[in-house]
Amino acid sequence: MTLLRKLNKIFRLSPKDLYLVFVTFILLGTIRLGLRFVELSVLLKLVEKVSKPEFPLLGIKLIESALSPSKIVSAINLTTRNMPGGAKCLARALTVRTLMSRYGYAPELCIGVAKNEEKFEAHAWIEYQGQVIVGFLPDLPRYIPLPSIEGVKL
Repeated sequence: MTLLRKLNKIFRLSPKDLYLVFVTFILLGTIRLGLRFVELSVLLKLVEKVSKPEFPLLGIKLIESALSPSKIVSAINLTTRNMPGGAKCLARALTVRTLMSRYGYAPELCIGVAKNEEKFEAHAWIEYQGQVIVGFLPDLPRYIPLPSIEGVKL
């Protein structure tokens, strides 16, 4: 898809959806940079602060009306497809967790590991109400979930 077509599709969104995509793009980009340049415990503390609805994100107050989890997932999918370099599963999962928490949902960040023949692999996904909403893989059951970081003092 050409850049012009992508932009045309994005700008056909409603103002509310366009705002969500913009915030998602900035947040995802920031988390990607944080994963690269900041110690994980520091990044998780920052993400936890930003996850609170009262934290001013981009100097703009939170959209007053509730957003459905499916809107947030759509925003991360659209953003990832259009972000230079895409985004790894952990950045996507942290972004969705942050946005969902800001809107009063309680998503679960899951991180699992699997042993391949030669190496360990890791994957991050988000579960909400018992369903994987971000990060689904056909072979997800082969990943052994690590203990949750929820409630862990960082």
